[in-house]
Formats: sequence, structure tokens, C-alpha cells
Amino acid sequence: MKKLLFLALIALLAAGCDDDSASGGEETPELIAPAFYMDVVTGEGNKPFTGVLSIAPCQEGTSRYYGNYVNSKLSPFYGYYFVQDGELYDSDSNRELYLPVGNYEMVYWGTPKYEEPIYANPAVRDPSYSIGGDLAQQDFTLLKMSDSEFYYPTYDLVFACQPVKVGTEDLDAALRRVVAGLKIILKDKDGKVLSTDIANAEVRVSNIYEKLNAYTAEPHGNACTVSFPLVRSSDGLQMSNGIVMLFPSAGTPELQVILTLADGTTKHFSQQLQQPLVANNKLTLAISIGNILEEESSGNITVDEWNESHEEIDVPVLQ
Repeated sequence: MKKLLFLALIALLAAGCDDDSASGGEETPELIAPAFYMDVVTGEGNKPFTGVLSIAPCQEGTSRYYGNYVNSKLSPFYGYYFVQDGELYDSDSNRELYLPVGNYEMVYWGTPKYEEPIYANPAVRDPSYSIGGDLAQQDFTLLKMSDSEFYYPTYDLVFACQPVKVGTEDLDAALRRVVAGLKIILKDKDGKVLSTDIANAEVRVSNIYEKLNAYTAEPHGNACTVSFPLVRSSDGLQMSNGIVMLFPSAGTPELQVILTLADGTTKHFSQQLQQPLVANNKLTLAISIGNILEEESSGNITVDEWNESHEEIDVPVLQ
């Protein structure tokens, strides 16, 4: 009997020690995973967003990154979602936001899914996220090609930043595109198959901002030149590219097209566009060329923009 009482006393003391230890530690606040619905602002009205979306909560009214509770511990890992038609798509790759009730400044960055082809090899350096870090001091940055002075295009980016009361409001944002789109179509002026003497075609676009601010999406930094190739179609009638995404331009850019012939010689032309490249603006440039083997040949570029303005450009002689 005495032995049983002794064991019971030991168990009671152990339980008391555990209670003291638990009460002395920091308690995890009650956490909420906010529901959300996302739209993309287009010229035809708002459309449900489909693609990959990141959500970074900042401290109320500031650009200071708050963080996200992962496994009940505050971490620098922002929310990361696969979204279909504006709603959460069930995926093992999702990393949901878990936050205490309160007011936050939510920063949304997304990459939409495209039905039409886009350029396959974009490259951008993402911002760095640390608890308490200032997102206004972070950027999305274009990356320079190896052994080259030129830069890769960006991927498509949509953005929003707005206050949210977690616990009483869902995450409901209208995302806006913060990059420009460019598509080049190179054709023979007579509609014939492009000369097989053209081995490669490269496009360069100058005066493109190097950075987008992670908190405001404002373009800034040095002006750089972005480069990308054109690909010959299976019927040989044109050389083109999937839509290339660019940060907005720091003024009016210059378009350059460089054709490398089978014998290693090059032909090129350059022409300044009439207007800057701005966010949510798409240019489709149709370029017609004559006999590139002649000493003098010319073409023209017609521009159709999303805002329905038009631009006519006379291309100088290929040299």
C-alpha cells in the first residue's frame, strides 16, 4: 500500500512539473487559414485567375514581412498555391497561409497559365523573404545570360497589394499584369517560304528596366537589353516566338533583329518604337523582308496593341 501511494505521489509531481513547463513556454496563437478568390484584371473585365500564386503577409500598414505559421511555428515561408478559376486547386505542392486573427497587408504575386504558347526560357531572380524584412527593399530582377551583355526575358507576372482582416475577411484580390508582352512574326514580303539561307534569327529589345519592386511592382533600376531567338515554323513560311514577357521600358525601346546566314554572315536592322512598353500592353510585330541576299532590301513592321492603338514602322535597309 505504501508503495502504491509513493508511486502515485511521484506521478502527481511529474504531472505538476509538466504543467509548469507548458505554462512557462510561449503558446501558439489560434491560427486561421483564410479562404480566397482571385481575379485578373483584363481589357474585357475581370477574369478568374488560373496559375501559381504566392501570398506574403506584411505587418499592418507596412512593407515589413510578417511570415507564415508552418507546423504551428512562425516561419519565413510565404503562402504558395496552385489556383484554378480563382479558387484553390488541390495539390501536394500547396503551402497554405496560417495566421493569427488580425490586420495584415497582403502582397500577391502570380504567374498565370496561358492557353497560347509563351517564351519557354524566362529567368528572373526572386525576392528574398525574411521575418521582419522590408519587401520594399526587395525586387524581382532580370538575369544576365552567361558570357553575354544581354538579359533573359521574364515570366508573366500579376500583382496586387491590399489590407486584409484575417478572421473576418477572405483573401479576395483583383490581380493586375505588371509586365509587357511582345510577339514577333518574320515573313517573306511575297508570302513565300523564308529563305533557307537564314540559319538563325535573334531579337533584341533595349531600354528595359532591370527590376520590379517586390512591394509596389514599380519598375526601376538600370536599363538593359533583352534578347531571345525566333523559331522557324514547320511550313517554313515564318519565324516567330511564343509571347515574350518583358519588364516595362525605361523610355522608348529600340528593336533590333539580327539574321545569321548559313555562310556565317549577318544581316540586321534596328528601329526605335514610337512608344514605351508599358505593363499589360502586348505588341505583335509583323516583319516582312525581301531578298536578304541583295545589297538593299527593306520591310515594314505593323504593331497591334492590346489598347488597340496602331503603329507603322518602316524598317531600314538590311545591312
